[in-house]
Amino acid sequence: MKVNKLLSPFLIFVVALLFTSCVAKRHLLSAEEQIRRLQQDSTQLVSRISNLEQGLSSLQGTYKELQSNREKLQQQLDATRQEATSRLQDASTRLNMSQAQIADQQKRLEQLQALIDQQRKNTQELRKKKNDALEGFNSEELTVSTKNGKVYVSLQENLLFPSGSAVVNPKGKQALGKLAEVLNINPDINVEIEGHTDSIPMKGKYADNWELSVARSTAIVRILTTTYNVDAARVTASGRSKYEPVDANSTAAGRARNRRTEIILEPKLDQLMQLIQGEAGSGGQ
Repeated sequence: MKVNKLLSPFLIFVVALLFTSCVAKRHLLSAEEQIRRLQQDSTQLVSRISNLEQGLSSLQGTYKELQSNREKLQQQLDATRQEATSRLQDASTRLNMSQAQIADQQKRLEQLQALIDQQRKNTQELRKKKNDALEGFNSEELTVSTKNGKVYVSLQENLLFPSGSAVVNPKGKQALGKLAEVLNINPDINVEIEGHTDSIPMKGKYADNWELSVARSTAIVRILTTTYNVDAARVTASGRSKYEPVDANSTAAGRARNRRTEIILEPKLDQLMQLIQGEAGSGGQ
């Protein structure tokens, strides 16, 4: 009985110890399981951190690349804006210059038209003066016409010269005197004397029709400048021989019309030429 009483606490202790040992073992196993899970989680976390770090590095590289591209694009944008602004300014400058040039061209055209109108008026007045001055001569002796802004006084051979001669006869000198009166009161007129012949070959003093046509034109120039004091700087002499006929040389009447001296009067065009040359110069610029 006494022994049983002693065994009971011991058994209780043993049972308690065993129970405690089992509980501790379960806790240990549970702790080990938790440690393994934590280790696995830690490994996974390390892997995720590594992946995230790699991703972050890649993103940082992409960001730097994007930043670099942005800076390049900004530079290109700035350059494009600057170029566009410069072109716009240049275009504006050219537009202003073009408008000024158009206004200048318009002014020149108006001046040119005014000079042309004045020349036409002067030519008409000159023709009238010539008609009035030469009123005493018939159409078989001379005619007055206008062509290309010039006045043509055509004097037939029978008014000026004996046949085959370059010596001006008295009636021809009279006609030249009346012509010189108009020329001397109108200094802004250039005078060209052209000698013309028919196609019949020359016999006698002159070698050919060229020589005769030139001799006749120079004879008239001498009378105008020496006898009637027309400024020699305004006068030109030339011969056309048979090469500018006004009628057929196959008839006597036609040949008579071709044997003529033409005095061509042209108003001086100094102002007009200066304006045209100025126009050409500005256009070249």
